[in-house]
Amino acid sequence: KPSQLLMLSVCSKLCFAIGGAPNQVAGSATAFFLQIYLLDVAQINPFQASMVLFTGKAWGAVSDPIVGFFVTKSRWTKIGRLMPWMVGCTPFVVVSYFYLWFVPPFTNGRFIWYLGFYCLYQTLITCFHVPYSALTMFLSTDQRERDSATAYRMTMEVLGTLVGAAIQGQIVASAHTLKHCRHHNVSAGHLGNSSGTEVIRSLALSQDFLSHAVCIKDIPIPFHKGFVLVMKHGPYLTLTAAFLFISVAIQLVQSNFVLFCTYAVDLRDHFQNIVLTILMSAAVSIPFWQWFLQKFGKKTAAFCGITWIMPFTVMLVFIPNLVVAYVVAVSSGLSVAASLLLPWSMLPDVVDDFRLANRNSKGHEAIFYSFYVFFTKFAAGISLGVSTLCLEFAGYDTGACRQPQAVAYTLKLLIGAAPVAFIITGLMILLLYPISEDVRLQNKLALEELR
Repeated sequence: KPSQLLMLSVCSKLCFAIGGAPNQVAGSATAFFLQIYLLDVAQINPFQASMVLFTGKAWGAVSDPIVGFFVTKSRWTKIGRLMPWMVGCTPFVVVSYFYLWFVPPFTNGRFIWYLGFYCLYQTLITCFHVPYSALTMFLSTDQRERDSATAYRMTMEVLGTLVGAAIQGQIVASAHTLKHCRHHNVSAGHLGNSSGTEVIRSLALSQDFLSHAVCIKDIPIPFHKGFVLVMKHGPYLTLTAAFLFISVAIQLVQSNFVLFCTYAVDLRDHFQNIVLTILMSAAVSIPFWQWFLQKFGKKTAAFCGITWIMPFTVMLVFIPNLVVAYVVAVSSGLSVAASLLLPWSMLPDVVDDFRLANRNSKGHEAIFYSFYVFFTKFAAGISLGVSTLCLEFAGYDTGACRQPQAVAYTLKLLIGAAPVAFIITGLMILLLYPISEDVRLQNKLALEELR
């Protein structure tokens, strides 16, 4: 039966999902520890570190739509249309990642070294992950099956992040003990890694990416015309703007969390375990949010999941002790899981709505996913650069045992007030999102009739 052909076995979903785990093992290291590495090991100043992180993320954002465009133009080969991209770039990803964590013997050119290899790594990892995530559309045309496969994939990616953070966290914990400062009262912080959950970015171009060839009646569609059509679609703009603010908030919390624990609240001996608690909570709760969104709707799940983190992060700022830190870690993991799953479950609904509103236009999925990732990555790069510069202005001293009180105060703002403001803004925009569960089901039935 046709309905049976749309169903995916658990084995198929697992095999698909496992492909995203290795990328996250490496991505979690850069997500949680790259900024500390640049400041304390590579010994570049905060301004240079902010430029490396911002430029790398901005370049990664630009490379997403570019790579997405070229992927859609790729020709079929004996091993398919997407596999040559993944196989071809993998060796170069390994090399660029290795040199990203290598300290060159010279000092004056280290800024250029890390800037170059971080931009190269961002480009190459995009060349791998764009075609990998595009495979989702080839699994099934059924919404629920795509959502289920995405949930499997995100669970595996979070588990990969967990493994990477566990390994890297123990290395950092043993090497970054600041033994020469052990008997001093460290008051403020380092920059906890920049990019926050790399998993959010590594989900780039999920689900419906290549559902159709980029053509209308075999006539190629100019990329700029497709871009204009997509950018005029109200639900897409609303969803993108809402999760742009939300993802920036989540990334601010996670990117500065290690430094906050290390210096602002004197929990540096526990930060690696707290980070693992966040990721374990996220991994375990993804199936819960998958059930929740099916039971109560995606918009309701977004509000419940995202708002959950706000009171706990504020509580950690005002009640800085170990027990509260672990409570915050568990609650943060719940919100991280929701922020991972929900935009990529809601974006296919926006694409379906676009198809019904523009029935003569096909093949714009690449534009939807590419530019969603572009906007969120670019916003993340700006927030990371600005947060690092805030520490520079607060008087952060690279390699010093003691930091000014202004640095501790700045870290508290980056963990508490700033994320809450971004989340509230994002949720207010999400109120305007027009695709309710009734609209989603109506669109689903209409598309089934057209098929």
